[in-house]
Amino acid sequence: MKTLHLTTSREDIAKAAKIIHDGGLVAFPTETVYGLGANTFDEDAVAKVYEAKGRPSDNPMIVHVARASDIGQFTRMLSPDIVALIENFWPGPLTLVVKKKPGVPDRTTGGLDTVAVRMPDSKPALDLINAACCPIAAPSANLSGSPSPTRAKDVIADMEGRIDAIISGDDCRVGIESTVVDMTGDVPTILRPGIITAEALEAAIGKKVKYDESLKEESKHVQLDPAAGVSESDFQPKSPGMKYKHYAPKADMIVIEGERSRVKAEIERLKKLNESIGNNVGVLLFEEQAFIEAAHDFFAKLRDLDAQGVDLILAGALSDTDGVGFAVMNRMLKSAGYNIARV
Repeated sequence: MKTLHLTTSREDIAKAAKIIHDGGLVAFPTETVYGLGANTFDEDAVAKVYEAKGRPSDNPMIVHVARASDIGQFTRMLSPDIVALIENFWPGPLTLVVKKKPGVPDRTTGGLDTVAVRMPDSKPALDLINAACCPIAAPSANLSGSPSPTRAKDVIADMEGRIDAIISGDDCRVGIESTVVDMTGDVPTILRPGIITAEALEAAIGKKVKYDESLKEESKHVQLDPAAGVSESDFQPKSPGMKYKHYAPKADMIVIEGERSRVKAEIERLKKLNESIGNNVGVLLFEEQAFIEAAHDFFAKLRDLDAQGVDLILAGALSDTDGVGFAVMNRMLKSAGYNIARV
């Protein structure tokens, strides 16, 4: 397949919109990461997204809308909490999981009775949705399991020849995927942490927000445990990123966790040790409180280290007591396959 390279100009957005309308696939920039879009209501087009990414078909997609009112196409349940979150955070990096209406394709929702919806805070994304005249279902525009793309060159590296078109825009300003909140239960529940924190959500709705139990286990560095009767084949994720291996660089990766000076010393020790036996070692170490910067740079730095051909990445852990730090650590631990050294 020949991939068409487009810009964010009005003429190119119109070309991309026609591709979406005709059942094709287009990668496009958002404020979080680049998305790989198809017409939400075209099941054949959505199936092509799974194929292009090598993505399991039970992993749900996020539907992107251009107007807040468009959530009404997907659900009858607009509670006061949902309205408050929309008013406070849309457009923006917040995805709401709601009960879906009949007619929303199972292929888009991973076979669930819920649907994930967000309104991106990105002019090219909104222009594309409006021009296509349909909501766009879009996971991240990368090969499944690899680091999410935050730059056009990352998308080209993964998707060239696999999709119909790539819109090259600015680098994504947030750098990690949206916060995903399940609004179908009694208590709003974060399924995937992001730049919009639990504290910000609680301030908007005036009530407690909880984390999904799987995130609590991840924060303790525990994965799904088949011995405990829970396996990937049994688990149905309500949000992208909850089930399968995610964000992994080509290199092996170790997260070093502990007091800051000890972390730095251990990274230096492991770096020298591995270099002495011929390994090319990359280091990923953010300033202690630079959580927003870490969110913005994390995936791009993983991609750059892969491009340098490193054999091993040594990453310093961030504090997960901060909401954004917790979100970055969620990605970092998955990238490393929960390979952690404590010092």
